[in-house]
Amino acid sequence: MIQALLKRKRYLATLAVAVVCLGHLVIWDGRHDIRGFGLALAASSVPPEGAADELAPVRELIARKQWGEAIAVLKKLDDTGNADWNNLMGYSLRKAGTPDYAAAEQFYDAALRIEPGHRGALEYSGELYLITGRLPLAEQRLATLAKVCTTPCEEYTDLANAIRRYKAAGNRYVPAP
Repeated sequence: MIQALLKRKRYLATLAVAVVCLGHLVIWDGRHDIRGFGLALAASSVPPEGAADELAPVRELIARKQWGEAIAVLKKLDDTGNADWNNLMGYSLRKAGTPDYAAAEQFYDAALRIEPGHRGALEYSGELYLITGRLPLAEQRLATLAKVCTTPCEEYTDLANAIRRYKAAGNRYVPAP
């Protein structure tokens, strides 16, 4: 029955199922993957349909490459307990005119402490590792994405391509075309 319901796209966006696995309560909201008795979180950074998205203005600023403004709005929101907030802060700091890679890494790490399978934070921290010359760490992020993504996902493909470009350029970071 659950599989029949999962086929319904709208239902997926709002589904919340509690599952008890080996004495642990696991909440599933349609964006996460429960594998066997473990939990691999694979949340997108976009909330379910109908949910208020306090980060929407930040996403719009990022889409327009207005990094400083995005950082300012994120600071006002100050939602440090939110994995998406941390991911967007890390991304904005990494992409800013004067990037702050150390701070960006701290925010990606915070996002992953909150949500270990956050695909965006895994991809972007992997790219940061390439920028800072730490290929083995980028490859570890790619391996984690391979486990988190149950079907081919954009984050895995993007990081795999970034690693290929990096190696082809003699271990130098090459931004996506």
